[in-house]
Amino acid sequence: LVTAAVKHLASKRHEDLMNDAQQLGPDRRTREVLELLTDQFVGQVFQAALELWVAARSDTALREQMIDFERELGRETHATAVRLLGIDESLGRNRQLVQITLDLMRGLGLAQSLNDDSARRSIILDTWAITLDKELEH
Repeated sequence: LVTAAVKHLASKRHEDLMNDAQQLGPDRRTREVLELLTDQFVGQVFQAALELWVAARSDTALREQMIDFERELGRETHATAVRLLGIDESLGRNRQLVQITLDLMRGLGLAQSLNDDSARRSIILDTWAITLDKELEH
């Protein structure tokens, strides 16, 4: 049952991201992409996955499954972020900047699990969008 839940959550998170990505226009801004990516980490599906992460700390079999699924989901999310940002990840520090972005989104998701952190999150995303616009190589 837990394995099925893990698979369902991973699939649902990726499906949600792909559906939301289709809503962005071709002239999308970095800030819009960040909002879309952040939504994947502050929503109910991420929060449910977080509960499984906690359970996996003390359950070796579950931990192995979670690591595999999160690794696969992480690769898919990273590739989607690269595509949405319209960058070549082999240029400069683009790959690292995308990974930092996804780690930031995960941290924002953790912060959201305790209380409504949307005001602070908005300021952080505004600032990070400016940083990415300056640092990403196109």
